[in-house]
Amino acid sequence: MNMRTVLACAVGTTTAVFLTIGMGAAQQRGAAPQPGTTTPTPPPTPQRGAAPQRGQAPPAAGRGATTGYTGPRTADKKPDLNGFWQIISTAHWNLEAHSASEGVPAGFSVVEGGAIPYRPEALAKRNENLKNRLQEDPMRRCFMPGVPRAMYLPFPFEITQMPNHILMAFEFAHATRTVFLDGTPHLDDLDFWMGDARGKWEGDTLVVDTVSLGAPTWFDQAGNYHSEALKVTERFTPVDATHLNYEATIDDAKVFTRPWKISLIAYRRLEKNLELLDYECAEHVYEKVFKEKAGKP
Repeated sequence: MNMRTVLACAVGTTTAVFLTIGMGAAQQRGAAPQPGTTTPTPPPTPQRGAAPQRGQAPPAAGRGATTGYTGPRTADKKPDLNGFWQIISTAHWNLEAHSASEGVPAGFSVVEGGAIPYRPEALAKRNENLKNRLQEDPMRRCFMPGVPRAMYLPFPFEITQMPNHILMAFEFAHATRTVFLDGTPHLDDLDFWMGDARGKWEGDTLVVDTVSLGAPTWFDQAGNYHSEALKVTERFTPVDATHLNYEATIDDAKVFTRPWKISLIAYRRLEKNLELLDYECAEHVYEKVFKEKAGKP
């Protein structure tokens, strides 16, 4: 029933008017909707199991999808990657999921599927490396970090981009990489600490193939390693002006049962007057090894 009740009360010079509107045609709780009206759809209920599994990295924004990049471009219409970047991750300590320990923060796995697919005999070697990591990690002896490890060290790196090649410079031990984009073939029968890199653009993604990685580098401080048969395929996909999806596929049939992939995010460093500083590893080794042993037999 439509009903309007008006109650007016005068107190001194103040009049208060209370207006009560009957329910009328308004829909009662639980009543059927009237013809011509709609019932709002409730939001979906979250499903169990939607959260990432423990030990695996949460999915990164834009990972594996078309980015629709709208950031700055170079004169030849490629995404402009010039500048300083840094991957903020625990991959430097261990690519796989790991608990915290002295000097090592806990971290998720950055490996697709969670675990590195080692051959049984190679896994035994990795475990031995892990046990002796404080002495055997090649970076602790000031050797260059190799690929892809240089990309996710806890330091910024600089990209200088030109039409026919891209230069990458790193703080650790003055390491550099040159990615040739001019279609020249890989060099034969040579081994480099940072490999021999050739690149091409696939749309807005820079694809880099690196071979000749015969030097005994590790992937991290946990002893994950490779053989001289290693080949690395990297994909640099800019999401926007300040974020870059980085993927590296590892192919080494002597050590692993199949190729496997890591996925990380690089962030553009935007501080004013930023530059690469020097990490002179040899000075630290001199202090630790030679000075401490001075005068000892």
